[in-house]
Amino acid sequence: MVIGGLGGQRREQPQPRRQRPQLPQGDRRTHLPASVLLVLAGIGYGYLPGPNLELDPEVVLYLVIPPLLYGAALQSSLTALRRNARTVIGLSVALVLVTALAVGCGLNAVVAAVPLSFAIAVGAAVSPPDPVAALSIGRRAGMSPRLTTLVEGEGLLNDATALTILQVAVATAIGGRFSVGHAVGDFLFVAAGGLAVGMAVAWVIAYLRKAASDPLTDNALSLGTPFAAYVAAESLHVSGVLAVVVAGLWLGHRSASLQSSGARLQTRSVWHLVEYLLEGYVFLLIGQQLPAVVRGLAAYDPGTVVAAGAVTVGIVLLVRPMWLLAAAHLPARMHARLGGDPRPDNPPLSGRELLALSWAGTRGVITLAAAFTLPASTPARDLLLFCAYLVVLVTLVGQGLTFAPLLRRLRLPGTAVSRALTRNEARAAAVQAALDRLTALAEADPGVRDVAAPLRRAAEGRHKRYTERVALLSHVEDQVLPVDDRYRAALLARREMIAAERDELLAWRDAGRLADADMRILERELDHEESVLPSLPPS
Repeated sequence: MVIGGLGGQRREQPQPRRQRPQLPQGDRRTHLPASVLLVLAGIGYGYLPGPNLELDPEVVLYLVIPPLLYGAALQSSLTALRRNARTVIGLSVALVLVTALAVGCGLNAVVAAVPLSFAIAVGAAVSPPDPVAALSIGRRAGMSPRLTTLVEGEGLLNDATALTILQVAVATAIGGRFSVGHAVGDFLFVAAGGLAVGMAVAWVIAYLRKAASDPLTDNALSLGTPFAAYVAAESLHVSGVLAVVVAGLWLGHRSASLQSSGARLQTRSVWHLVEYLLEGYVFLLIGQQLPAVVRGLAAYDPGTVVAAGAVTVGIVLLVRPMWLLAAAHLPARMHARLGGDPRPDNPPLSGRELLALSWAGTRGVITLAAAFTLPASTPARDLLLFCAYLVVLVTLVGQGLTFAPLLRRLRLPGTAVSRALTRNEARAAAVQAALDRLTALAEADPGVRDVAAPLRRAAEGRHKRYTERVALLSHVEDQVLPVDDRYRAALLARREMIAAERDELLAWRDAGRLADADMRILERELDHEESVLPSLPPS
């Protein structure tokens, strides 16, 4: 390739570029999930000489949990949650309550020194699953969209239930009085207040976003939203967790009308980075708490420690599948069937789906943060902290290691192929709408008529590709995505063309013919085009 104006000198043709690696979700050599590796690394580091990170419940609840919940809520589907509302509420409210009571009664039975109220408080701490690890593993292993929605919805709402139960249990233990009506009233007040605060914060942020024209300002508002919602709710003594979730769900659902395309691109990138860093910090933090938790067990009889740990972990592991099976077999007339009403678009979950959902109950940092909020005067506090930590360790590592193999063995139907089919049908419909709009514009405006031909040819080419892909996917029987050799070759060629364009721009920049500021503008154009290309299918 000859660069004009550089004395006719030739430079070597660039070698084909390797595809850029994505953020690691696990180690490719060990095939272990990143969450498990980070927890094990944290445990190993915790036993090395030197200071460790201490789990401060206030820091976790105010600085870590809100952005993690908000980032998950932005990516969740409000429509899908509405469709599965009955199931999600059953998992995130009723199941949490049942688990908390069962664990509390079990601990109170085997450790006489622990009052029932404090035992229920620990049960509330270990009852809410943390979907971060389960979803990161499940998406890679091909978890179906419906199960993903249920796990996401459960994880978004169950924290508020668990923290409310814990607060009521601790207040009862300290005050010595308990009233079912008072407890239910407190719960309803906290939940309704969280909903109201979340909607109020979302409305204010939406108004500010419409007034903001700069993507950076929009991103600053996005980053501040979960903290604003959480602090506002907690200051009113209502559920900050629920306020964050409601704000994230509503703003994520309205992002198309509230944000510009540039702001949406930046917001997604920013939140992917925030989630990646916070999740890594959380898993390392969990691992580093083991030495401190174990040190507190010296004052207890080993038999008591084993019994308390076994009862807590056993109940947590057993209650979830038992609840799912019971809910799945309730009579349809009771409108409590898992998965909602047996409509064609929302049928009851199959046995394999129930098994996968029952194994998606990994616990995380909010369990530890909640357990660490127990008052210092709590009887057998160190033992209760150990029980909570053991649940986190067993579910996060044990279920984390076995979840992906379980999903692959279950061979859940209609996952990758059905989603790809729906996406291509939507693409074809969107392009057809664009062609119809172009035809209307050309008929109304002679200026558009003169430039419509190349635009129409490009859109018709895309429409043809999408309809051909739909026809191919519609006849797939083995639920394995077909590989089109022509499509793969075209995709590889386009990636290499973009790499060549980028190399040429770098050569102009290095030769002094292109300013760095202009280089960044042109490079950003190529980056956007490359970012929308699908990943290269296997050969």
